[in-house]
Amino acid sequence: MKFKIGYRTIKTALGVTIAVWIAQILKLDYYLSAGIITILCIQATKKKSLQSSWSRLLACTIAMFFSILFFQILGYQPWVIGLFIIFFIPVTVFFRIQEGIVTSSVIVFHLYSEATYSQAILLNEFALIIIGIGVALLMNLYMPSVDHQLRKYQGEIEECFSGIFKEIVNYIRLKNSDWSGKEIAEAHEILREAKSLAFRDVQNHFLRHENIYYSYFKIREQQLEILERILPLVIPLNHFGNEGELIAEFIEDIGKSIHPGNTAKRFLIRIEELKKDFRELDLPKTREQFEASASLFQLLKEMEQYLVIKSYFRPNE
Repeated sequence: MKFKIGYRTIKTALGVTIAVWIAQILKLDYYLSAGIITILCIQATKKKSLQSSWSRLLACTIAMFFSILFFQILGYQPWVIGLFIIFFIPVTVFFRIQEGIVTSSVIVFHLYSEATYSQAILLNEFALIIIGIGVALLMNLYMPSVDHQLRKYQGEIEECFSGIFKEIVNYIRLKNSDWSGKEIAEAHEILREAKSLAFRDVQNHFLRHENIYYSYFKIREQQLEILERILPLVIPLNHFGNEGELIAEFIEDIGKSIHPGNTAKRFLIRIEELKKDFRELDLPKTREQFEASASLFQLLKEMEQYLVIKSYFRPNE
């Protein structure tokens, strides 16, 4: 297993150092807790970090109010902590701020260990919370660009698609059935990783709900499903001669034109021309010819859908 230190690890280490340093300079009690809060608030994306910080701030505020109420009325006893948790956790679930349970517990334990209540103690805890959350948000302002990796995934998925089309053409022309189908499995894995990374990039922009790469990979995912449906339709084409070659040329041209740009329109026109030519063929005389003819038109229908999906993609928008 390769040892690697990521940017998030570096940000966390730096954030913890700064948070503890600030808390220590201000001579806060339990100053190390500022570092713990920073660790908890640094997330993989800006949106998630902001959401996590808000959840922890709200949860800590509620926890401080509850703890004062419980400890002042019932006393500073271990069973009171248990009772507090019984009431507190459902409240966080109701407000959907469960992320703040651990952070709040740290604050509550501080108040319990003090065994008293004062304005100075509350200000100390609020200062720890603000420092920890503030430093985490500051660290998360920087997120490295993932465009290079997304372009790499884009190239890899296009290479897989070209390979799939090439194997389809080889089968139609050469009746070669030795293909393992590895490009399909690779395409699924690449798309899974690429969509995850593209979605993470969306989460690092507060005013962006989707990016061009995420749209691209979603379209390729839908097209891959169509290609999987096309594969069984190629088998009966053994019964065609010139018609099979026309299909092979058409699919080969599509395979050579795979790129982010929108080339669907001219291929949709060719499909209509192929449909027109095939409708003028003699009616099938045998069962095999009938099945081949049905597969041929179904294949054209699937390829048409493949191209229509691509036509929705606007790379320059």
